Amino acid sequence: MSFSRLQRFFWICAGTPLVMIEKYPTEHSKYTGIGATILFTALFAGLSGGYALYFVFAGSPYAGLWSLLFGLIWGMAIFNLDRYIVSSIKKSSKGLKQFYQASPRLVFAVLIAIVIARPLELKIFDKEIHEQLRARYLSDQKERIAKVQDSFREKYSLELAQIKKYQEEYDRLSSEVGHLREELKLEVFGSRTTTTSGVAGYGTYAKNKEQVVMAKQARVEFLASQLTGLQEFMNRQKTAEGINNSMMLSDDLLDRKASQAGFADRNWALGELTHSSNDVSRSSANAIYFITLLFIAFECAPLIVKLLSDIGPSDVDIRESESRIIARLVDPASGSENAAVREYRTPGMKPGVRRSRKYPSNRRR
Repeated sequence: MSFSRLQRFFWICAGTPLVMIEKYPTEHSKYTGIGATILFTALFAGLSGGYALYFVFAGSPYAGLWSLLFGLIWGMAIFNLDRYIVSSIKKSSKGLKQFYQASPRLVFAVLIAIVIARPLELKIFDKEIHEQLRARYLSDQKERIAKVQDSFREKYSLELAQIKKYQEEYDRLSSEVGHLREELKLEVFGSRTTTTSGVAGYGTYAKNKEQVVMAKQARVEFLASQLTGLQEFMNRQKTAEGINNSMMLSDDLLDRKASQAGFADRNWALGELTHSSNDVSRSSANAIYFITLLFIAFECAPLIVKLLSDIGPSDVDIRESESRIIARLVDPASGSENAAVREYRTPGMKPGVRRSRKYPSNRRR
């Protein structure tokens, strides 16, 4: 009986000896499905691992090559692990006992599924992660600028206090000088108000007002020169401290930075999507949970199929073959007898009960 190469390849992936599968036609479909599931799980693992490592080497000219190489190695490792996990389950027990024996393998399969699912989820929710990273980088930039400014104000608190004091006095005197110049004009033209004499001409009152204006104007000019010197000093210090270089990131810079984010930042953003309280994030969180559950079911499918399936003829044959080999290794003297008489135990029969196949005796009667 001939079998297709693809079918035989799936049997190899299932981890069961080909000789055992070929002998029993009822086992062909079962092991074809198990082997195909193991193969496609390894393919998903390779894609996931390569995508994850691509962000580790982001910016390197060999990022694509390293991600491809790691994806192949990671896929082969997962393939080997899944193949071993499935092939190591023996159908010698029944019910809960068999489940308890397979429980460590199930836990390991769940861990593999979670590791495989995470990088693929990062790719699926790439746009949402991009927006989450933009918001984070913008918030981080604001906090960074605020911290630098606070540190600068604390360091130069005396100079800033002096500038504030001079600025307040300058503003007050500038207003007073403007008001006094208006009064001086009214005094010269003889307009009578509560603050002018009403006598036209450049008299005593006009000279007194002019002296007051000149004194205050001189003070204003002094304050202006002091403010100019202090502000130039502060600008030089801001440049030295890097304050002038601290600015909000533009949209282009935010997009570029989010696109070049590493695996850790993208993983953080995906975690934020699952914990946020808005409707969009809750919807994304539900989708992420279902994708993870899907990969867990996909990874555990070969184990579940083998656990739920009845004991097949290949399982019995493998078990009996192992028993004969172990018995021959333990007691070499019984090898010839075991070769002459081949005994099988039917599924469910107690180990002590044996069914023998008798052959005609060659002895003379």
